[in-house]
Amino acid sequence: AEDLMLAFIRHVARTTSSSVFPVLQSPIGVGSAFEGWSPLGDDSTFCFLVPLKAPQGHTFHLEPGTAGEVPARNFCIRVGLLCTCVAEQQGEETACFLHGSEEELRSNVAPGLLQTLCSGSYLDVEKTACWFQQKLKEVWRALLQSPVGALTVLPSSRSCKFQVTREGQRSLSVEVNFGMQEGDSDIFLSSQASEATFTPSTMWPESYAVAELNLFRHVGGQGLSNSVYIRCLRTCARILGSTNDFTYNFKTIVMHLLTTRSPRSRSMRFYRFHLVDIMWCLWQSLKEKCLNHFFIGNKHVPKEIILPPDLQGAEPVNLFQHLAHDPAAHDKAWGTFNVL
Repeated sequence: AEDLMLAFIRHVARTTSSSVFPVLQSPIGVGSAFEGWSPLGDDSTFCFLVPLKAPQGHTFHLEPGTAGEVPARNFCIRVGLLCTCVAEQQGEETACFLHGSEEELRSNVAPGLLQTLCSGSYLDVEKTACWFQQKLKEVWRALLQSPVGALTVLPSSRSCKFQVTREGQRSLSVEVNFGMQEGDSDIFLSSQASEATFTPSTMWPESYAVAELNLFRHVGGQGLSNSVYIRCLRTCARILGSTNDFTYNFKTIVMHLLTTRSPRSRSMRFYRFHLVDIMWCLWQSLKEKCLNHFFIGNKHVPKEIILPPDLQGAEPVNLFQHLAHDPAAHDKAWGTFNVL
C-alpha cells in the first residue's frame, strides 16, 4: 500500500510541479493498519495522510474556528499571495499573481489556486479532494501498461477512497486524506470530517493521527514492548465489530496506560490483566462521565511527541462531556458496555 501511494504521489507531483496547485508531500500511513492493531488484517483499509504545502507565489495561513469546540478543534486555511516579480526578472517562468495585470494573467497562465480550489479566500476540502481524484485517474491511465491492477474510485466528498484489484489477489482498499502541518509539530489539520453532523467544506479539523502513530512507535522503539497493548486493542476492536462505538475510547485509554503504567508489566503473560485493566478504565470513565483527550492538556505526553504550545498548556478536554448532558446517550453507552 505504501509503495503504491508513493508511486501515485510521485506521478501527481511531476504533473503539477510547475502549477498553481498544492504541492503534495510524502504520504504518511496512519490508523490501525499501520499501528498494528487492525482487527481485519490484510482486509484493512489503508489510510494515508498527504501533507500539502502552498505552491510558489502562495501562502497558507491557519485560522482557528469557533473557540471551545470539543473534542476536536477546527481551522480554516486562508490562501494568500506572494510577490514573485524578482523570480520573474531572474528568468524564471513564474507569473506574479499579486502584481500581474488581470489581462496578463488571463492570457499567459492558467487560473490560480484561489480560482480553482478555494471558496472565497479559503482552501476548500471538497474541491481539493475532487482535484486529487481526477489526478489519480489520470495517473492510473498513465500506468495502464504496468501490472498494477484495476482501479475503482469510491464516492467521497472530503477524501479520496479507492480500491485496487489485482488478478488472483485480494482487493486493496485505500483512503487518502489531505493535511496541513501545524508548524513543526506532529499535529496536522485534516480533510477528514469531524464528528459534527455537518462539516463546512472550508473547515479542516485538527487530526492527532500522526502523533498517535509516533507515540506507538516511540514506546516500541524504547525497548519497552507495547505488543501486549496492541493485542488488547485488536481484541477490543474485534469485540466491537462494526459498531465502532468505543474504538477511539479504547485507543485513548491504551495511550494513557502506555505512559502511566510501569514498563515492567508489559509482558505478554499479563495480557488478560491488561485487558481487564482497559475494561475497568472504560467502566470508571463511563461512571464518572469523564475520559480526557490524550494530547490536549496532558502532562504525560512524551517530550518526543512534538505538540503545538497551545495544546501543551491547554485545559484537559473531556471526550465524554456529552454524556453528562445527554442521559439517553449515557444509557446507550452503558448498554454497549454491558454487551462487551
